[in-house]
Amino acid sequence: MDDASEQEFAEYFRARRDAVRRTAYLLCGDWHRADDHAQASFVALHRHWGRIREPGARDAWMRRTLARAVVDESRRPWRRERFTAEPIDAAVVGAASEGVATRHVLVDGLRSVPPRQRAVLVLRYLEGLDIAGTAAALGCSEGTVKSQTSHGLAALRLALGDALDDLAEGVA
Repeated sequence: MDDASEQEFAEYFRARRDAVRRTAYLLCGDWHRADDHAQASFVALHRHWGRIREPGARDAWMRRTLARAVVDESRRPWRRERFTAEPIDAAVVGAASEGVATRHVLVDGLRSVPPRQRAVLVLRYLEGLDIAGTAAALGCSEGTVKSQTSHGLAALRLALGDALDDLAEGVA
């Protein structure tokens, strides 16, 4: 890669690293693994930088790579984790503002949703992609995205249970 391309990649990295890291966190629910997934995605992007000509395609390429990395990682049996009933940092959440508490409730709920469904929910509702964009990012059909969205929302509603009702009462 020539110096101009290296500089262009460095600028892209500085501009997008926080957003990619946040998306990775929403996909996997763990900041340390999110850092690993974001780093692996940027390394892969660096390898293919010269082949991706359109600037808008870079973001789509990153989302697709990131989502696939998280889903693939969750399929590896040695990386599966068991979550405890009480998160380690639960005391910190109690002092948080309502918006931060809402985010923590959502992230905790997302942790219980299967990885593929979680990826669809994050890409559709938190990244703002439409059905076609989500299907392209995950490399599946639009029908799969629709069914995974439906199943994911049902699983998220079930996981949130009373927390969803509490949040609705707080908004009203």
